[in-house]
Amino acid sequence: MEDSKIIELYFERSEQAIPETEKKYGAYCKTVAKNILGNEEDAEECLNDAYLAVWNSIPPAVPEKLSLFLGKIIRNLSLNRYRKNKTQKHGGNETAVVFEEIDEVVSGNDDVEKSYERREVLAAMNEFLETLTEEKRSIFICRYWYFDSIEDIAKRFGKKESGIYSSLERTRKKLRKYLTERSYEI
Repeated sequence: MEDSKIIELYFERSEQAIPETEKKYGAYCKTVAKNILGNEEDAEECLNDAYLAVWNSIPPAVPEKLSLFLGKIIRNLSLNRYRKNKTQKHGGNETAVVFEEIDEVVSGNDDVEKSYERREVLAAMNEFLETLTEEKRSIFICRYWYFDSIEDIAKRFGKKESGIYSSLERTRKKLRKYLTERSYEI
């Protein structure tokens, strides 16, 4: 079913909206949640929470791209669950590794008090991503947005794990330089 039809179902408050959403995007959302949480049960709970959040958001929200709308919701719910689990000493290893890797580049940005400054850093990071080749950008996003493992990324791109690791390391160094040149504290 087309995204516009699914969104229409939400506006009509049709209970069919959630099964149609699950049919089209369930596997995608569950993969994102499981990559972050490293746990099938927690991923399933976040998926259910995401469907409820979408139900409560549409209307009034009218997503331009339903997959991105869902991806952002499931990612945020999963990260919140990860933080909660971490405080209870039940975190997923892959997520901790990803946070450590990216922390080398943007450490301290979580402490930025003004949302304006946060948005500027994010805008600069987006500008930086636009300077990368499509493949390098995709690899970076797979790792730091979707929390894919190095092994999964290597399989997806037909590369060796060591090559993916090296590519990510070089990209993080370039990002650090890019942000430093633009006077962002890192």
